[in-house]
Amino acid sequence: MKNFQTKLDVIGNNISNVNTYGFKKGRTVFKDLVSQTMAGANGPTDGGRGGVNPKQVGLGAQLAAVDTIHTAGSTQTTGRTLDLAISGDGLFQVNDGTNTYYTRAGNFYMDQNGDLINSDGYYLGEAGTTFNIPTTATSLSIGTDGTISYMDNGVLNTDQQIEIAKFPNPEGLSKVGANLYEVTDNSGEPETGFPGLDGRGALAPGSLEMSNVDLSEEFTEMIVAQRGFQANTRIITTSDEILQELMSMKR
Repeated sequence: MKNFQTKLDVIGNNISNVNTYGFKKGRTVFKDLVSQTMAGANGPTDGGRGGVNPKQVGLGAQLAAVDTIHTAGSTQTTGRTLDLAISGDGLFQVNDGTNTYYTRAGNFYMDQNGDLINSDGYYLGEAGTTFNIPTTATSLSIGTDGTISYMDNGVLNTDQQIEIAKFPNPEGLSKVGANLYEVTDNSGEPETGFPGLDGRGALAPGSLEMSNVDLSEEFTEMIVAQRGFQANTRIITTSDEILQELMSMKR
């Protein structure tokens, strides 16, 4: 019952984030517990009996993993210059001035200093770096390779370029909330570089990546988990009835 409750918690979190930009759904995986061996296996003997399989009784299930599924979500066109999606592998880098985090949510903004930030004020780029654009700039655009172009006093400026990060094992990243991930011992170190190079996806300017949650799949899984939970409660009821019968034998 506890395992199915965990599964329902994961499903509920998926459904609640169906409209969260760049959200990656979770998946609950179970595995069986150790089995009680009633009798071991025997091989065939020359001139005697054939082999006998082991007799084992399973002792239940346990939680094996809660995976983060990093499949791509659908791309929604917004037409907004600072909305960016990644077509392929990679994550945006954002920082709070000290720590670097990673995200697939590409809804960025410009503050009064001309720095590109996310909705929580994290700077776009690795810790210690910003993309500072003059507030007088005009005709701002971002290319598929991350190049930021703008006119400054009548001169075209293209000397700034957005980098993204790719990981050997993105499923090893740890969620820290606010659409952010951080590096763990099993994610590997980030391989940073420009979009479209060395296996990193290209940018899709004027677009945002939607959540990869499939509502029909989640509701189907919810029904299965609910029925599994109900079936396990019936086992408790049945066990109680058996104990009552045993107690009545004494009387």
